[in-house]
Amino acid sequence: MTQVPALKTQRMQIGGMDCTSCAMKIEKAVEKLAGVAEISVVVATGRTIVTYDPALVSEADIQQRVTALGYTIIEGKSKSPAKQSNHDHSSHNDGDEDDGHNHGGGEVDLKREGTLVGVVIALFIIGSIFEKQLSATPLSIGLYLVFIPAYLLSSWTVLTTAGRNILRGQVFDENFLMTIATLGAIAIKQLPEAVGVMLFFKIGELFQELAVSKSRRSISALLEIRPDTANLKTANGIEVVSPDRVKVGETIVIKPGEKVPLDGEIIEGNSQVDTSALTGESVPRTVNVGETVLAGTINQTGLLTVTVTKLFGESSISRILDLVENASAKKAETEKFIAKFARRYTPIVVVSSLLVALIPPLVIPGATHAEWVYRALILLVISCPCGLVISIPLGYFGGIGGAAKRGILIKGSTFLDTLSGVKAIAFDKTGTLTQGVFKVTEIVPSNGFKQSDLLRIAAEAEANSNHPIAKSIRTAYNHPIDESTIYNYTEIAAHGIQATIEGKLVLAGNDRLMHRENIAHDTCDVEGTVVHVAVDSIYAGYIIIADEIKEDAAQAIRDLKAAGVERVMMLTGDSRFVAARIAKTLGVDTFAAELLPEDKVAAIEKLLGEFSKKGKVAFVGDGINDAPVIARADVGIAMGGLGSDAAIETADVVLMTDAPSKVAEAIQVGKKTHAIVLQNIIFALTIKAIFIGLGLMGLATMWEAVFADVGVALAAIFNATRVMK
Repeated sequence: MTQVPALKTQRMQIGGMDCTSCAMKIEKAVEKLAGVAEISVVVATGRTIVTYDPALVSEADIQQRVTALGYTIIEGKSKSPAKQSNHDHSSHNDGDEDDGHNHGGGEVDLKREGTLVGVVIALFIIGSIFEKQLSATPLSIGLYLVFIPAYLLSSWTVLTTAGRNILRGQVFDENFLMTIATLGAIAIKQLPEAVGVMLFFKIGELFQELAVSKSRRSISALLEIRPDTANLKTANGIEVVSPDRVKVGETIVIKPGEKVPLDGEIIEGNSQVDTSALTGESVPRTVNVGETVLAGTINQTGLLTVTVTKLFGESSISRILDLVENASAKKAETEKFIAKFARRYTPIVVVSSLLVALIPPLVIPGATHAEWVYRALILLVISCPCGLVISIPLGYFGGIGGAAKRGILIKGSTFLDTLSGVKAIAFDKTGTLTQGVFKVTEIVPSNGFKQSDLLRIAAEAEANSNHPIAKSIRTAYNHPIDESTIYNYTEIAAHGIQATIEGKLVLAGNDRLMHRENIAHDTCDVEGTVVHVAVDSIYAGYIIIADEIKEDAAQAIRDLKAAGVERVMMLTGDSRFVAARIAKTLGVDTFAAELLPEDKVAAIEKLLGEFSKKGKVAFVGDGINDAPVIARADVGIAMGGLGSDAAIETADVVLMTDAPSKVAEAIQVGKKTHAIVLQNIIFALTIKAIFIGLGLMGLATMWEAVFADVGVALAAIFNATRVMK
């Protein structure tokens, strides 16, 4: 039997990287190492995740390969992009850029770049106006004295980067294409065209970097919700500490205007809390004693004393930061295709251009080498893949960032594509379509039991359960429970509870539990959520519990239909009567009730089979028993605000507001992102194909080539940034 190697994962923070070309070069170089199974570079955050076989390659080997490219490894804890930008990337400060972009730390030096472009434009205008006079000088020296400085100023970074990459064995990239094209133009004395190509390429690069920087600032602003300090209450007074140092059970004080540093329960005070950074909701939420506050929200009005319930690393804010920072690591198939396409595309373009320059003069009567070399140079300029290489990842990144602003956390661009294709969606009921906050509304005793006795027995039976129904019964009872009288407590999945109380066998659960244990009872079909109780095989009666439908649930179903979802289904472990009433109220297409966790998985698998050729299937849930179904669906969506950790960890999409209406919003973001990415691919390839044809026929000049390259790239990039709005 073949033994599968034990793979390890290394996470690195890379300095000096601010463009997709950087990421592609790092990925390509590291992938060549024997033992590297997978690498994903996230340009937006500088994070790199490498999965490798430690028997074949070491962490040091991987880091050495990265630093050999001219990038730096930032030691210590991962930082947000905003904080990375101040890091001293020493190797790049020495001029060791790798791909013609500004690698100083993510932000463009507008003053320096603007001045440089201004000087080149001035020289270019002078040269163009006085071209005839300058050409009339001996050996056209005047022309060279104006255009060559302009060329070097605009192309120096591209030329030096192309040279370094060639020495490192990385020959074919956009820098190489631009270098060959413009040097060829100079060789055939087309100096204005050579300078024009580099000038517009420089301007295009500047706009590209501004667009990328804008996207990075957008995600950085989201990551800035990370709290820096906590006011820890100690025996010596208030101590300001890092949130990482605070333990569960300790007490913190949150002043008005401060960020909530950790998840916790309010033990003193009341206030209004701004949750917009987490949920996208603009209306502040009022919180009182006994309620939970989440890290990353802002305390607005009152002084709060809070008992910490989760370590910082396990808090809502940490989970969000981790999801956002690593989202770009899970790339969509389109992204992967474009990366592979660009690697093979550039060498093909170079070889094709060489053939265009050499073959036609040999086979076409009257064709000159100068004419076909010029056409070949046009082909080189037109064919640069910048527009696709930069705009496609930028589009996905914008989609993830835009969704995060709305309180929708998408764990990778691959799930954006999946969301865009959702045609069937199944919802869990309790806590997803309904509030999950139960209240006892009716107590109906039987066989001589009193209402007070029935409620007491049910509360004692449910004493050790964390289910919302159990909590509602204990709340209604509102008396201390002597747990020393309760023995042999057992939860029967999807049925209820069995326990021995004061020597008597008590059953509390649904109608199925009564039938399973052969308990004779008159009332089987009760409208509402019901808990039947039996004592020593004698039916004691039932308790009705109400669970309100979420106010936006019906609108959510309508929005999903409008978004193109063909079937909306509800899955629940509750009774068929309750499920039928809620399904009718909400307008779902179909429902399945009285389900065990494994039954929900079977229902999703059936749905997957029905829609295997029509589209994708999504499941929305919040409870720990929903985790297997969330994992099985094409895209699993978890309610994050109140949802269980298991559901959130398993899910591909997390909704921070617990609002069903966010599901349709997530699908719309996926559709918009997918549409924009598709638009960019079709637009870029169509325009380039047209101009390649015109160039080969001699109907396009170097100026049209510049438009087909830089213009297309800019249009695609600006189109990609629309996703964030």
